[in-house]
Amino acid sequence: MSEADAVLMEASLTAVADAGIDIRHALFDRFFAAFPDRRASFMVVDASSRRMTDETLQMMFGLAKGEGWVWPLVAELVFTHRAYGPLPIAEYDAFIDMTVAELGAAAGGAWGSETATAWRRQADALKAMIRRARAEWESAMPVGTPQPAD
Repeated sequence: MSEADAVLMEASLTAVADAGIDIRHALFDRFFAAFPDRRASFMVVDASSRRMTDETLQMMFGLAKGEGWVWPLVAELVFTHRAYGPLPIAEYDAFIDMTVAELGAAAGGAWGSETATAWRRQADALKAMIRRARAEWESAMPVGTPQPAD
């Protein structure tokens, strides 16, 4: 938990909301430019972009606040993403980094070096949590291994 990070992060989120900026459009343009083959994985980009952007921001902010719901959500999302095949960890990392970058661009004057560091610190924590969840799922349920029926 980092209350100092949470305060800085909340101020940047508020600045973006007050400016009426929806970062998901630029974020997904950037993500698809970096990973053009991934676009086919999204049946409804509008819906997915809203959810993925919101969840990514919420998880990082939740980590800064020491929220207990973050780990179960990350674990569930990592498992759910297995349905799309073996997603490279670099795509998770890139999406998180791009989210922080787009938020920073939208935050304007509310974004300084301390705020950027706070977001990067929580982004790194989220990346580590994703790696942990992925390792635990792979250990418990290797991809391609038949699972017993309920």
